[in-house]
Parts: sequence; C-alpha cells; structure tokens
Amino acid sequence: MNACERIMPLVGRVLISAIFLFSGITKLTHFSGMVPFMASKHMPMPSVMLAGALIVEILGALCLITGFQTRIAALITFLYLIPTTLMFHNFWAMQGAMHMDNQAHFLKNLAIMGGLLILAAYGPGELSIDASRATISKP
Repeated sequence: MNACERIMPLVGRVLISAIFLFSGITKLTHFSGMVPFMASKHMPMPSVMLAGALIVEILGALCLITGFQTRIAALITFLYLIPTTLMFHNFWAMQGAMHMDNQAHFLKNLAIMGGLLILAAYGPGELSIDASRATISKP
C-alpha cells in the first residue's frame, strides 16, 4: 500500500468528523440557548435530546478521527443524521431563501451520510486504532 492510500482514509475521517466535532462543541457551549431552539422544533424532552446529540456528535467525531470502533461510530452517526436531517432541514415546508438554504443543508447531510456508510462498510483504513488493534491481536 502506498503512502497516499494509507493517509487518505485518515484525512477523510478527519474531514467528515469536523462538522460533528464543531457542532457538538457549539451545542455544549451554548446549551441553554439550544434547548429553546430544539423545543421550537417540537422535540420531546429537548434537554435530554440535546444531551444525546452532544454525545453522538462529540464521541462519534472522536471515534471517527482516531479510528476507534469506526464502523459502529459511523453507523450510529448515520442513524443520528436521519431524524436530524428530516426535522431540522425540512426545506419542502419552507419558502424563498430558507427553502434554498435548508435544501443545501439537507443535501450536504445526505452526502455526509454516504461517507459514513462507506466508513461503516469498509472501515477506517490502516492509520487507525482499529487497524492497530487488529494487527496486535493477530498471532
């Protein structure tokens, strides 16, 4: 395997994780402001849901970046994005600039979901904790 093939999955994991890590940190630092926003979207128990979102986004991003339990983290994050995308980017119910902005976010999330499915199917690549652990456990 050449250097490019070794490094590209790591770079891809970092890039796909960035949005979740920054989003999770923002939710954490603006928790009290996020709760009313989530309530405005008719989320039940918005504080609990926000805490769950924080866990998925931050822990999922860290797992993806390090390549630890990558397939599971990618699948959980993929599943998390389904209701998130449908509830927060329902562009079909909007008009004008909001319609266009939310359609772009909806499609962006679909692209991210595709990348997460690829990670879930093929794993993190050679430069990852998962690959290191598999190498160590081989006789």
